[in-house]
Amino acid sequence: MTSNIVLVAILALGLVGWFAARSKARLLYTGRGSLHSMPGYHGWHMALWIIVPALVAWLVWSAIMPGLVESAVLAQPIAAKLPALDMDRQAVMSEAWSLTKNPGAAAFNPLATEFAVPLRAAEMRYSLIGGVLTLILAFAGGGYGFTRVRGTFPARTKTERVVMFLLLLASLVAILTTIGIILSLLYETGLFFSQISPIDFLTGTHWSPKDAAVGADFGAVPLFWGTIYIGAIIAMVIAIPLGLMSAVYLTQYAKPNTRKILKPILEILAGIPTVVYGYFAALTVAPMVRDFAGALGQANPSTESALAAGLVMGVMIIPFVSSMADDSFAAVPQAMRDGSLAMGATNSETIKRVLMPAALPGIVAGVMLAVSRAIGETMIVVMAAGAAARLSANPFDSMTTVTYQIVQLLTGDQEFNSPKTLSAFALGLVLFVITLILNIVALRVVKRFREAYE
Repeated sequence: MTSNIVLVAILALGLVGWFAARSKARLLYTGRGSLHSMPGYHGWHMALWIIVPALVAWLVWSAIMPGLVESAVLAQPIAAKLPALDMDRQAVMSEAWSLTKNPGAAAFNPLATEFAVPLRAAEMRYSLIGGVLTLILAFAGGGYGFTRVRGTFPARTKTERVVMFLLLLASLVAILTTIGIILSLLYETGLFFSQISPIDFLTGTHWSPKDAAVGADFGAVPLFWGTIYIGAIIAMVIAIPLGLMSAVYLTQYAKPNTRKILKPILEILAGIPTVVYGYFAALTVAPMVRDFAGALGQANPSTESALAAGLVMGVMIIPFVSSMADDSFAAVPQAMRDGSLAMGATNSETIKRVLMPAALPGIVAGVMLAVSRAIGETMIVVMAAGAAARLSANPFDSMTTVTYQIVQLLTGDQEFNSPKTLSAFALGLVLFVITLILNIVALRVVKRFREAYE
């Protein structure tokens, strides 16, 4: 509650400062060239001096405040009631902190209830101290910013530099997050490969991970095959024809009013949560596939199958192929269409012999992006494909994928440093590399496409 009040107060002061600095700058305006920057830039310069230092100070204070609060409580006589063991002591303090956030919650340890009261009081006291210091800093920043409002002051340059720094910081957050993911995967995968041979992992055909380090049990080829078979073969057999045909119809045959209705409906498929697709696959498609397999004469067909998961996954990624193909058709110069029609070609011949070859790079890029999306899918596989790691070309057999196994290996109560758990990171690294390669190929194709028709 205190944090919200402080944040609202900082923003309110920033707004007041913006109006004050802008008004002062307007009063300084005496004619053309009398101000280096427009009054609005002076307002933003002062608002930034109020908001940014105050927010940074409040974030720093929020980070160190829990330690100050605990130190203050532990300095009181009530601290003598804490257990002697550090583990028990920490458990009591953790529960007491939880009670400060939820005062009406029941306490497992009665001692935590006693500590929740001084903790709450100390937290309130230090929050008020931090809030006052933050507001003082906001006023100080605002005062400095207000003294900078002069006709020759380059407020625009200063403000744009701050904005550029914030944009750079936002970019670095994304880049550093990616680097952190890669480093964590590499570290944990290194621990796994220190116990299991990479050759056994990448070429073995038997997947039955155990806590004991036995290389023969960590053959990941069946998982890679299941991932490719479901996500890159069955799903794409569904997504590519339907996606291309829908793009051709919407761009070349549909009337404008029809396109306005059908295109948003088609793109809604990309916004449906994958767990909904999983339910649809498990409850509707999988039984139909099982009955179809039984009608074809397969003995004891399984409800879980690669075909059921692949069919639903293909429907899910239709918008990826369709939208990319749609944009590719639209990027083909109109002169190429007109030239083909002027030579006597029909509309269908123009599509097959002119539009499709010209838009092929963009179409290929859409397909590659759709494949990378499909092989990373989890929920549909979990609910419809099964958990059996097998090398089989029969689409009616149950199979498993890399993503399903990662879910299985990282859930439940098990030792984190065991080869069984660490194998999930090795699978994740392989999947990351495959997806990265597909995305790089797709981006290169898109770049070539843009250079050709921009």
